[in-house]
Amino acid sequence: MFAMFLRTSVALLAAWPLAANEASASDAACMPVAFEGSRFTVCSARPGVHRVRLVDKGAAGMPLRNLAAAAAFVDPARKRIAFAMNAGMFDSDGLPIGLYVERGREAKLLNRRNGGGNFHLRPNGVFYGDAGGWHVAPTDDFAARRPAQLDFATQSGPMLVIAGELHPAFSANGSSLQIRNGVGIDGHGVAWFAISDEAVSFGRFARLFRDHLGCRNALYLDGAISQLLDPAHGRSASGAPLGPIVVVLRTH
Repeated sequence: MFAMFLRTSVALLAAWPLAANEASASDAACMPVAFEGSRFTVCSARPGVHRVRLVDKGAAGMPLRNLAAAAAFVDPARKRIAFAMNAGMFDSDGLPIGLYVERGREAKLLNRRNGGGNFHLRPNGVFYGDAGGWHVAPTDDFAARRPAQLDFATQSGPMLVIAGELHPAFSANGSSLQIRNGVGIDGHGVAWFAISDEAVSFGRFARLFRDHLGCRNALYLDGAISQLLDPAHGRSASGAPLGPIVVVLRTH
């Protein structure tokens, strides 16, 4: 079974650059950014221009585990993919460890337990979409004001930016350096996704969202395993198996 999964994954990754050529520069949602001397790639999902989809399992009910497989599952023709990125923390089976809602269906309950690791570094938070748009909120705030109907939701942690302030546990530029990715929402309702193209600290990564991207709330999605699929620039993704994945589609 694993050998079949590996062959399928390799085939998808090999095929993707050909599909990437179908996307023109005008379709690009992602761009390189230099901030505080470090290199990042940032991608925007814009209301009315893009649709955000979360996915973790394929048609057979098995975890997809990689970006190319998730993108092909969501858009088999591969003509509307703006980008894809890992979207939250997961267990050894690739299943989300926190709240997970996909196309209105809640597959995993909100996780408010104590524990170790980044997910449990309070406050953690939720990236979600509802009738009012896309949002990032600390877990307790989300629980207190949870919308009656969710389009999607993924819980991760820690929060990077909370109401314009950096997470209180972060130092200005600590010694823990990792490839990192996250998501934040700016004042216009744009969802900004970012991945570092080199190892960076939590503090610098959080400031990227607050000071460069204008996000008053931003959420850490993961580190070390973080990956980005960016067809417009021919960027494919490979690496460790993933859990929940966000696929951003162009609406036209």
